[in-house]
Amino acid sequence: MIQDKSLVGIKAKEFAIAAVRVYKNQLLTKNEFIMSKQFLRSSTSIGANISEATGSYSRKEFSNKMSIAYKEARESLYWLDLLYETGYITQNDFNELQEILVQINKMLFAILRSTHFGRAEKSTTDY
Repeated sequence: MIQDKSLVGIKAKEFAIAAVRVYKNQLLTKNEFIMSKQFLRSSTSIGANISEATGSYSRKEFSNKMSIAYKEARESLYWLDLLYETGYITQNDFNELQEILVQINKMLFAILRSTHFGRAEKSTTDY
């Protein structure tokens, strides 16, 4: 079992596990395949890119992978919102997953900002 000791890596894995559960539930109980699959892909990609970043050989590669993880987290938020707004997940599930995702987004943005490779100087989101 691979262990990422960074807080953002731990949170990303926690979120990916929750996303897998949502996906499985959608398949079994709601017969919803499209949105939940997109949500699963972007949600699991966050941790995968963080893991790749920690094995980077350069700051540029590290920043690039963290940037991809941040974008995937933003995409996951979109799919999560869409699943909720269309009635496929409960408000409690939405709130729980959104809270984790917002934490991940904040951490990734801070990492990008601190590496001085992030393009944005300030967040454009209201967290």
